[in-house]
Formats: sequence, structure tokens, C-alpha cells
Amino acid sequence: MGFFKLIHKGNGEGLKRLFIGGVHGKEGLTTIKALKEITEKDVPDGCLVMYNCDESKYISTLNPLYYQSEAGKAVLYLIDHYKPDMYIELHCYKRENFDSLTDLDRKKKIGVPPLIELEEGVLIGSISPRIRTTRFTKKDICITLEIPCSPSPESMEVYVNFLKVLAGAQSREDLERKATEIYLEQVETSKRYAHIIFGDYPPF
Repeated sequence: MGFFKLIHKGNGEGLKRLFIGGVHGKEGLTTIKALKEITEKDVPDGCLVMYNCDESKYISTLNPLYYQSEAGKAVLYLIDHYKPDMYIELHCYKRENFDSLTDLDRKKKIGVPPLIELEEGVLIGSISPRIRTTRFTKKDICITLEIPCSPSPESMEVYVNFLKVLAGAQSREDLERKATEIYLEQVETSKRYAHIIFGDYPPF
């Protein structure tokens, strides 16, 4: 289930992108399928590092113990080593958890805003505040992307297509423009949620 791929374009200029899938449990069985759909033609400049984790014990990334686990230490190593301008975590979720992940009271219940549905059960949100505010700057792009663990072809298509939008973005502004063209309402909602938890930290 482990997977690693480096795509490097140009003379080193451009965004440094890091996509990590399957950071806990068996999620990597699903996320690896999406990562393998990203090719060199999807990356216009800079570099893209893709890594899919092996199966591990499920510990939430909101739990401080996660980053003391073997999987969590691997995630931190990759972030510290590559120092990405764009960091994307690929997850999958059990369908019965959809309502709790998108619950409008999620911030009150567990301290983070709800995830936002793009379409076909694909959800978007911020990465864990534990690393967003300690490993990254305000200008960095940090996103969690979720898909049902047994996705329909339609869900996987949405998931992969948005990953390609991310891989192809050449700046924060470029990403926001492209994402807004497809998902205006979701982008605006994401901005509101990000401000709630990160203050001036923008979502994209």
C-alpha cells in the first residue's frame, strides 16, 4: 500500500507540493488509487511529492498522540524535509460518519469546523490545527480532502479532478481562482470556517 513519487519540473522555481494519503488506519487502500492518477502533465512547474502511508493503527490527527506514533512521525518528517508551500492530506471516511464530519456544531463538539461537501460525498476542510499553526506559515496552502472509503466512480472522479486542480495551481491566488470557478459556495464557506479557527489564516 506504500507509494512514493516525485515529479519535478523546471529549474526549481514554482510551488513545492506535498500530497500524503492514508495517514491513519486503512485509508491508504483508497487514497493510493487517487494518487496514482496524478501524472507529470498535471504539474506545470515546481515539484510534487506524493506519499501514501502503509496501514497503521487509527489515531485521529486531532489527537496529540497521533504525532507521537510511527505514522505521525513519518508525516512530520516529510513536512520538515520537503518544506512544502502546498500540503494536502488525503483521507477516506466511512459513509456512516458523513453527518458527524459535516455537522454544523462540529466546532462546538470537537473544536474544529465541519468539513464541506464539494459533491458526490467528497469533503474538504483544513488539516489539523496542531500542524497548521506550527509547521506552516499563513501563506502556505493546507487542505484535507476526504472521500468515502468505498467510493463510487463518480466520487473518485471528483476527488481526482480536484487533486489535479491542486497539483496544477501555481500560487494561492491561482488556486483560489480555479476553485472558485468550480465551487464558489464551498470556497466562501471554507473562508469563513478558516477564519473561525485560524483567525487571519486563509483556507487556500
